[in-house]
Amino acid sequence: MNDRNMQVTAAPAGAALARGRGRPSASEDLPCPIRDVLDRIGDAWSVLVITTLESGPCRFNQLRRDVDGISQRMLTVTLRHLERDGLVSRTVIPSTPPQVEYALTDTGRSLCAPLKVLADWAGSHQGVIRGARRQYDRAGN
Repeated sequence: MNDRNMQVTAAPAGAALARGRGRPSASEDLPCPIRDVLDRIGDAWSVLVITTLESGPCRFNQLRRDVDGISQRMLTVTLRHLERDGLVSRTVIPSTPPQVEYALTDTGRSLCAPLKVLADWAGSHQGVIRGARRQYDRAGN
């Protein structure tokens, strides 16, 4: 594979997928950066796709196999959102049939370390949180 045979695409600015779905347009300036970022990584599918792509570029069907439980539609929507946010790149490799490969951008790779910290915290506190939930539920709250 050489550079001549690859075409990198990105969603157009103000893409329709952002409109009417509770997501701000690209031109909006949100006052709270953490809320803006958590809107993307706050869903489980985005985090799982990002952590799957951490090991390297992947084609759509391989991603679908690797991200357990995700539907084709949800993977498509998730990849489009991640691409729009600049976390994932989409490369079309001209062949018969054309192949599409997804990879983390530099920004997407920079998110892997904080996600690992969060995953480690969740793993070490899961038992405590489950115990608190049981206690809360037993109290009838």
